[in-house]
Amino acid sequence: MPRPIPPPAIPADFDAAGFARALKAWFRREGKDYPWRRTRDPYAILVSELMLQQTQIATVLGRGFYARWMALFPTPAALADAPEETVLKAWEGLGYYQRARNLQRAARAIAAEHAGVFPRDPAAIRALPGVGRYTAGAVASFAFGQAEPIVDGNVARVLARVFDFRGEVDSPAGGRFLWAAAEALVPGSGAREFNSGLMELGQTHCAAKSPKCLLCPVRAHCRAADPESLPRKKAARPAEKVDEHAALIRRAGKTLLHRESGGRRRQGLWKLPPLPDTPAAAPDAVLKYGIMHYRVTLHIYALDAHPEIEADPDSRWFTEAERADAPMPSPYRRALAKFGG
Repeated sequence: MPRPIPPPAIPADFDAAGFARALKAWFRREGKDYPWRRTRDPYAILVSELMLQQTQIATVLGRGFYARWMALFPTPAALADAPEETVLKAWEGLGYYQRARNLQRAARAIAAEHAGVFPRDPAAIRALPGVGRYTAGAVASFAFGQAEPIVDGNVARVLARVFDFRGEVDSPAGGRFLWAAAEALVPGSGAREFNSGLMELGQTHCAAKSPKCLLCPVRAHCRAADPESLPRKKAARPAEKVDEHAALIRRAGKTLLHRESGGRRRQGLWKLPPLPDTPAAAPDAVLKYGIMHYRVTLHIYALDAHPEIEADPDSRWFTEAERADAPMPSPYRRALAKFGG
């Protein structure tokens, strides 16, 4: 059976040039001042894009993650040469640590495959580890001014409303429509301003709830009859409940920690060692947290000893100072704080 053909990205009577002019003029007047908007350094822009995946701007800026990272690793070469544990520690608190590993892998690819020079070609940018279509388009347009499309959550909402797209934006057909629309709209010159404006519009006037339609700079071009009903998405995946059981073992001023060596999510991070069996006794502390679509209940048991855990080659004793320097998932850092650090 042939694949369904998506509807045309832009109706024949849509004024794409007028839309671009209005959006860029508005962004020049009202665009927010972020540090990654003051630079054309593709590496600095890549860092910001990966940090902002799954993380709010207020967190990245307000808690100093971006500034600290750029001070520690100002160039791809500095990041490529850094120990992984130092990289993960710098990322601590942002979560989704695979992003930090991907950044370092990309830096090493730039060193090995591009003689240390960040590639300008969009295909070469997209070939970097951890870089997808959106991130490649963002770096190409923001750093090099290239007319490359971008579609993230904010842009998807703007485009769905502007064209009154009633399909599910997170379906294959919806994705094809959005990318075709973004590609057709991005102007040959001024792509940096245009793409920044699309994102800014989705963050401000074209927000998910209570959009400020009367103040929208592209209101004359928007075809949405009921903007708050858009975009349409598939039903959300229900949260999955997970229980974790961990041991708190202290001796002679040191705490036993376990280095994650399994799955990608926390690989290389230190945490309280997992218990091989669920104790019959009640836990000494319980902490709840969420990650992705999981809702985790962390049960902590204060123990005097546990020979099996202590003999694990991935376990190690840490002084208080060493714990402070070790990369650790935030829930486990909070769990230790419950017991005095």
